[in-house]
Amino acid sequence: MNIFTSLDWFVLLVFFGILGYIIYWVINQKQDTSEEYFLAGRNLGWFVIGASIFASNIGSEHIVGLAGTAANSGMVMGHYELHSWIILLLGWFFVPFYLNSTVFTMPEFLEKRFSENSRWLLTIITLVSYVLTKVSVTVYAGAVVFETLMGIEFWSGALLIVLITGCYTIFGGLRAVIFTDALQAFVLIIGSITISIIGLTKIGGWGNLVSSIEPSRFNMFLPADHPEFPWVGMVFAPPIIGIWYWCTDQYIVQRVLSASDIHQARKGTIFAGYLKLLPIFMFFIPGLIAYAMSKSGQMSYGSSDQVFPTLVRELLPTGMRGLVAGGLLAALMSSLSSVFNSCSTLFTMDIYKKLNPDASEKKLVLVGRIATGVVVLSGILWIPFMKAVSGGGLYTYLQSVQAYIAPPIASVFLLGLFWSRINATGAFTALVSGFGAGMIRLGLEINKNSLDSSGALYAIADLNFLYFAIVSFVACIFILIAVSMVTNEPDYEKIKGLTYDTMNKYDKPEKELDDYSNDKTHSYVIMVILALILIYFSPLGIGG
Repeated sequence: MNIFTSLDWFVLLVFFGILGYIIYWVINQKQDTSEEYFLAGRNLGWFVIGASIFASNIGSEHIVGLAGTAANSGMVMGHYELHSWIILLLGWFFVPFYLNSTVFTMPEFLEKRFSENSRWLLTIITLVSYVLTKVSVTVYAGAVVFETLMGIEFWSGALLIVLITGCYTIFGGLRAVIFTDALQAFVLIIGSITISIIGLTKIGGWGNLVSSIEPSRFNMFLPADHPEFPWVGMVFAPPIIGIWYWCTDQYIVQRVLSASDIHQARKGTIFAGYLKLLPIFMFFIPGLIAYAMSKSGQMSYGSSDQVFPTLVRELLPTGMRGLVAGGLLAALMSSLSSVFNSCSTLFTMDIYKKLNPDASEKKLVLVGRIATGVVVLSGILWIPFMKAVSGGGLYTYLQSVQAYIAPPIASVFLLGLFWSRINATGAFTALVSGFGAGMIRLGLEINKNSLDSSGALYAIADLNFLYFAIVSFVACIFILIAVSMVTNEPDYEKIKGLTYDTMNKYDKPEKELDDYSNDKTHSYVIMVILALILIYFSPLGIGG
């Protein structure tokens, strides 16, 4: 049912008019080189970098999945959102190597550190993971928003969001993605915070919300024997996935690669770290509000994935619905455009250019645009399979699949940076075995009901995905070290500057700069806020 009024549509049109102007301006900028098209000329400042990191992250799994997860399970999945400290790791520990190596992609960095085979393998793993997670999930979520708020049929809405986002990504490159992200981030923040404020007002304030919901809903640390979210798994597994996502995934890292220098890149990650503190209040609190209102009979919703769009529909006045809907669609579009651009960069630089090293800059840009179009088409073709994805909740689905993909990549990058003795053979073996184990686990989980419940395969399929991530990570670390130690040492001259113990200490003089001290102070502030949030939503706070 379409609940939009003329005023709502007017607000939406104004928002998309501003967005369209930004896209038009970007497209008219010179983008004849691969560096300009894929990395925005490597001259962007911290503000747009930080906003883009945040907007790219806040996508469908948050808008459609996170509020629904909060309504179903409470605050426990908040561990996945308190990753500001991992974003700081990106800025302080990973960025110097990435920028110093002047790479376009993470597979390219892996080739410099290890081997060409590692580059090919990571490219394939990354493209597969984007199909299984980012593209499919975002398209599905966009369709849910269109259907719930605007009465647009599910498949039509999915097709619409893919085509709109694909068009401006194809013609605008990374610069279009980042500048639209900066606008979309703050529209989304305004919209989501508005939902929380109005929702709390409707329910009688924070005190009434706390008193109307059982304390366990506010607890991020559930018992160790909890079947879905044991505290041991929630404490250790999300950081593994987080290091892969925030520090090694092309989807995020491409933003810091576009920075004018290391200082702007790090400031961008610190700004993103501050913004990443907001999802707890933007999505979890609305989800708890929806649960409380449902308990009291004030609101009803269908599946968990409809919680946030239903809040928009039920709580917001005319005009405000249009603004918040713009924020929701903005987040979806920013995530999808980031996926399209990342896939385009990976295909062009890690596959096409490797096979055609003499290709001209104009040819690379053209191939990048064609690759984006292919990814757009793939997103459309994947749509018929997406409704089956959300059976256990969109956010949980996403995190479980990422738990199968992240461990080998996180282990290879971490040890590869901190220990020069880790070699190409060890890295390749760990990537193959870890990714293979993850895909086997995914296949077993899909076919779980057809397995013998007393057999070993069923036990693997039934293992909590959080524990699987931990076991897989430890196993990959073991394989990485063992294989590296029994094979030849790497050529230390070749990897000079790509590991901590071989790094050129070019960055030391910056410690004399005021900015360096300020960056450290802001990083400490973020860590303190994180600690306070964890304590508040624990048995020591209101979760007891």
